Amino acid sequence: MKRFLKRLLTAWADGLVSFSRTFGHQAWLVCLFLLGAFAAIWQPTAAYSQITFNDIQGHWAKPCIEQLALQQIVRGYPDGSFKPNAPVTRAEFAAMLSQSFADASELRTGGKFADVPASHWASTSIRKAYQTGFLAGYPGGVFQPNQNIPRVQALVSLASGLKYVPTQPHQETLQAAFTDAAQIPDYSQGAIAAATENQLVVNYPNVRTFNPNQTASRAEIATFLCQATQKTALVPSQYIATAKTPTNNLTEEIRGVWLTNIDSDVLFSPEKTTSALQRLKELNFNTVYPTVWNWGYTLYPSQVAKQVIGREAQISTPLEKESYDPERGLQGRDVLKELVEVGHQNGMRVIPWFEFGFKSPSYSELAKRHPDWLTQKRDGTQTQVPNGLKAEDRKLQEIVWLNPFKPEVQQFIQELVVEIVRNYDVDGIQLDDHFGLPVEFGYDDFTVELYKKDHQGKAPPTNPNDPEWVRWRANKITDYLTRLFRAIKDTKQDVILSVSPNPLPYSYEFALADWHQWERRGLVEELIVQIYRDDFNTFTSELEQPEITAARRHIPTGIGILSGLNKKPVSLSQIKKQVEAVRQRGFAGVSFFFYETLWNNSTETPQQRQTAFGLLFPMPAEPPDVSEDWQPSNASAD
Repeated sequence: MKRFLKRLLTAWADGLVSFSRTFGHQAWLVCLFLLGAFAAIWQPTAAYSQITFNDIQGHWAKPCIEQLALQQIVRGYPDGSFKPNAPVTRAEFAAMLSQSFADASELRTGGKFADVPASHWASTSIRKAYQTGFLAGYPGGVFQPNQNIPRVQALVSLASGLKYVPTQPHQETLQAAFTDAAQIPDYSQGAIAAATENQLVVNYPNVRTFNPNQTASRAEIATFLCQATQKTALVPSQYIATAKTPTNNLTEEIRGVWLTNIDSDVLFSPEKTTSALQRLKELNFNTVYPTVWNWGYTLYPSQVAKQVIGREAQISTPLEKESYDPERGLQGRDVLKELVEVGHQNGMRVIPWFEFGFKSPSYSELAKRHPDWLTQKRDGTQTQVPNGLKAEDRKLQEIVWLNPFKPEVQQFIQELVVEIVRNYDVDGIQLDDHFGLPVEFGYDDFTVELYKKDHQGKAPPTNPNDPEWVRWRANKITDYLTRLFRAIKDTKQDVILSVSPNPLPYSYEFALADWHQWERRGLVEELIVQIYRDDFNTFTSELEQPEITAARRHIPTGIGILSGLNKKPVSLSQIKKQVEAVRQRGFAGVSFFFYETLWNNSTETPQQRQTAFGLLFPMPAEPPDVSEDWQPSNASAD
């Protein structure tokens, strides 16, 4: 009878996943309850599905374990425990892989092993793990399902199944990351280096000790899987292994800074512009991102702007209040031409920055001349004002948004971009976090009719955060970026497109800027994600987002670091700590917002700040060469 029940239950278990997919979550729970009732008959140690456990309170891996339990990737035991220090067999690991990567593509056929009969409880999972490239067998056609899996095997499995390959010499990576690198078996070194580069290796309590041949515990396996599958940071960052790169050995790194005309006079005279670029070169910076489009005007003499706005250039802004002068800083200058010439003389890249994207002050000539170009909220209002402003500043900061879905707006922005690419020897074009639209906008008549056309006359949802409404608008912006990218390349092939967005999910959910999709489609050739965070743990958790991790495998991906604001100084210690965290994780470099606060608006003296940046970049380095060192991402990857 016991043997019969075992066979019956095994057949049921093999069909459980497909049954639950057909009939839903409740069917899964019913089956799971009955399965548990029989489990003790034939497998006394069978794990039970639950979310909280009585033996992980205060455990370093608790958030990860509970999340995986919620997703039924790991399970507990009948007594309410998880047993975080217990070993994991190869069969159990195969079952976890099957749950974690249910949609993994099959790479090979086979997967039948002499010691895994069809009646084995994990036979389906083992076969799938083999066919998807996560696990293999041993000589003699055996799998050894009851063998406890070592840490090194588990990580090689993940790196192999996820198709990770090292981007740096693997021995250098391992030596830099682990004090016991010599113990890592030869066959596994490339895979472990790739796993390290992709933040899969978790070492507790000493992050520098790998213990490759030690049996993996259930908690350790859980954290490996969390690093491979989860979008939120669930593993304490101090236990995630990284290959530290000595700063004085870096020969390739983005070292950028944004140059702006607000709270800074760096662009207001040829002498200041030249002096700034020379100073940056002396400190081994190699890239500048000067603003060329903000506050409703171009900062370079633009015939497109003259025709549309009525003024070809303006550097000064109304934010200067009493000292505001529309002619200030012009004097017949072409500030972009100066930047390109002096920048290139100093061996620096010059990538003009379209800072304002689709936004403009409500009182700008652009908004006044083209009110039909503006979009609006559901209540009909068109303006947006930052919170916390004094009454006298509210009007100065009142913003409207150009409609990114309207052909006239699209044409205007494209003509500005192409004008620069055609007329200046720039190295790239950078779009800012405003190359999108605040989620509450898009209810203007033109956009509503466009949506209805795509939805059989149905009006947009009244909830601006409705997922389908968000996706439709974000996709329209992506379609426009595709055309803009092609226009740049048709004009000058070697000009790269750089993007400096906010992190996800904020960038997509609140600004409709789906840069992860842009990167996957090969539309972005350099990514600088603005992570302006004071809290170090928050900063590092943003660095470990899966979208950023994926992007840095495809294109040069740097991190925007805040060096200070006019009334918000940032300390040298915070800057240095964040730069080191970026380097440890293998990013392509950093860019600082913004030039003035590199030296000024700080509690330290300008000389102290300059000395510190000299120590951060003690030797020259070239920015990554997109054409030689990177390949465009594949839209079907990841």
